[in-house]
Amino acid sequence: MPFTPIHMGPGILIKAILQSSFSLMVFGWTQIVMDIQPLIVLITGEGHLHGFTHTYVGAILLAVFSALTGKYLSELGLKILGIDKYQSIKIAWWVAFLSAFIGSFSHVSLDSIMHTDVEPFYPITLANDFHGIVSVTILHKLCMYSGGVGALIYYAVNYRAFKT
Repeated sequence: MPFTPIHMGPGILIKAILQSSFSLMVFGWTQIVMDIQPLIVLITGEGHLHGFTHTYVGAILLAVFSALTGKYLSELGLKILGIDKYQSIKIAWWVAFLSAFIGSFSHVSLDSIMHTDVEPFYPITLANDFHGIVSVTILHKLCMYSGGVGALIYYAVNYRAFKT
């Protein structure tokens, strides 16, 4: 994936389905954390582009880190944006962890389909049986369309809830 934005499409759909049981901000933070290692490799030219961070073992560790940091960063962000103007919005720990784990595991899964160098099941195997199960074009479209559908669902659910 060309860094984080395309990964957000499925996250928007998941937010629409799970509503307040999912934090899109923690999910997004997890996407950023996942791509720090590849960014460093791109800048320095040294290392494995999609290394340990793009394995499911690495995803577990990064999900824990992302949940622990993302909960507080997201709450601060909501406060700065004035979204919690009338109430103090707190993200439950279970929501932070669920969002981070969905974020890290979906990131590895999507990048496994797109990139030949991802080894999702390392250290058990170096094989990547997901690579190429759909074309990159279709993968990008699925991610973008899922974001559009998710936005429509989210708006429809919240518009209806607001009207009642």
